[in-house]
Amino acid sequence: MSTNAELFKRRQAAIARGVGNTTPLSAQRAVNSEIWDVEGRRYVDFAGGIAVLNTGHSNPTVVEAVQEQLTRFSHTCFQVMLYEPYIELCERLNALAPISGPAKSILFSTGAEATENAIKIARAATGRNGVIAFTGAFHGRTTLAMNLTGKVLPYKKGMGSSLPEIWHVPFPIEAHGVSVADALRHIDFLFKADIAPSAVAAIIVEPVQGEGGFHQVPADLMRALRQICDAHGIMLVADEVQTGFGRTGKMFAMEHYDISADIICVAKSMAGGFPLSGVIGKAEIMDAAEPGRLGGTYAGNPLACAAALAVLKVFERDKLVERANVIGERLKDRLRALAKHNALVPIANIRGPGAMVAFDIVKGDNRDQPDPDTTKKVIQAAYEGGLILLSCGTFANTIRILVPLTVQDDVLEEGISLVERALAL
Repeated sequence: MSTNAELFKRRQAAIARGVGNTTPLSAQRAVNSEIWDVEGRRYVDFAGGIAVLNTGHSNPTVVEAVQEQLTRFSHTCFQVMLYEPYIELCERLNALAPISGPAKSILFSTGAEATENAIKIARAATGRNGVIAFTGAFHGRTTLAMNLTGKVLPYKKGMGSSLPEIWHVPFPIEAHGVSVADALRHIDFLFKADIAPSAVAAIIVEPVQGEGGFHQVPADLMRALRQICDAHGIMLVADEVQTGFGRTGKMFAMEHYDISADIICVAKSMAGGFPLSGVIGKAEIMDAAEPGRLGGTYAGNPLACAAALAVLKVFERDKLVERANVIGERLKDRLRALAKHNALVPIANIRGPGAMVAFDIVKGDNRDQPDPDTTKKVIQAAYEGGLILLSCGTFANTIRILVPLTVQDDVLEEGISLVERALAL
């Protein structure tokens, strides 16, 4: 059996360095919210494969569904010969999504495919090209998705020229000194100086920014975006790749608002670890693209569709949406207590709806000043202590928690204790 160090050395020799690694560890097996590395060491998983494993590692219901589908067939390409799991999943998504009026869906494989195709659909529906996105946003790494992303490092530097007709406006974060009024004023500036609203196809927004630091869109901004879109015939696109499937204490994060999007992008926890994404939207918008303009060879793979249907079964049976709120409150209560602990690394701005929880690591002498260097040390201390933890944020000083919603109570408590230990640098 290879060691972590041996496998990491092989990785460095064989794999392009453009894909980064949070830890030098190699997984051997995983169950629910626990992972064992190739050396047999156990870890509590507070990363969930970056929000992919809301139903946990190797959920038995999901595994059984995939195994059963595998005995039938693993691939036909939906464009060549359709199959029921794809159809049934789209029916379920159409019924679940907070879309006003009749809805339709289409399936893909990755989150970037979902965001790119959402923009393609919006452009087809409006006959326009312009797109407005937000600073700090993450919409994927493919060319269009990368350009939608509102963060230069590490995603854009050295990756070529920016695509035309994509515009970014400031995302409102009170702690960063940016208000809702600032964001709306910037949109108004865009309409006056750079692009007419009649040339804008879509405004794309994450209801809670993921890589940007788990900052939720204020309700006033979401309402204003809806009004702008309605006034100018613009499509409002909600990127729910990370927030979807119960993470925020609602099945979809857009359910936290009193308005609805025209198009919703989903992926990550949709299929319990199998590659699957989708775009859900108003039926007349989704039908704007002609046949053949959307799709993909592996898009809506039957194994992944079977997994996604099983994920929905687990959500209903185990009441995981409600569980997300319980987990989130426990996490935030404990983190608030840790924030008062003078012997620990200073933390601030504990936040997040449901179980999409984050906090910032800040300078001890200035609670408003980010401390990215200490954040890196905390992440390292965490995995050395038996906890898989992730960072994010515009200033690289945010710790995010994405523990599976199926986590056992004792493992959740153990993980929080390991967070405390990691903060005791």
